[in-house]
Amino acid sequence: MVTTFPKYFSIYTVTFGSDLSSNAKMTTNNDQHIINQILAGDTKAFAVLVNQYKDLVFTLALRMLKHREEAEEVSQDTFIKVFKSLHKFKGDSKLSTWIYRVAYNNCLDRLKKQKVQYNIVAINEFTEHEVKTIDNAFENLVEAERRQTIQECIQMLPNDDAFLLTLYYFEEQSIEDISKVVGLTVNNVKVKLFRSRKKLMTILKQKLEPELIESYERERK
Repeated sequence: MVTTFPKYFSIYTVTFGSDLSSNAKMTTNNDQHIINQILAGDTKAFAVLVNQYKDLVFTLALRMLKHREEAEEVSQDTFIKVFKSLHKFKGDSKLSTWIYRVAYNNCLDRLKKQKVQYNIVAINEFTEHEVKTIDNAFENLVEAERRQTIQECIQMLPNDDAFLLTLYYFEEQSIEDISKVVGLTVNNVKVKLFRSRKKLMTILKQKLEPELIESYERERK
């Protein structure tokens, strides 16, 4: 590839925000088209890729690291690694899944260096029925433009839980794709998501109006 990353990266400015992406996703065919353009030296094509994924990569990093500056650094580093390693992408998963895995591993590396674990949430004994209830509540809260409240609750979760739920709820990644991102089996991801939603239920019951959750519980009976 003719264009080096440092020279290219100075061409445009990446601004990371705290909001989630618009969920406009590239198709598999468009993924490959973009990749081919980048590998051929088209710097504008890489700007398209960065703009497509930068908001969610930043949000995932913020969920894991809990600090904006560190999330920005990890996000920048993620796209540097994506740029340098794009020729190794085999297409055995979606491009988005591969990028999120790079971001996840970068976050893990940063946490290992810090040797700090954030936020321990006690899990109440919720039933599977109650976990399904929170899914319904989640959907309705998002529709009611309560996204900020939900994001604040997720931010209070431990690192991995916040990361998984962001992918699952906001990015609507399948369990199979999430398993590729975090390097776990599908069954292990199902278990972790189940436990993560229990923790989220605990926080939501503390943060949201009790009658709101109770109304969803009555609907499910």
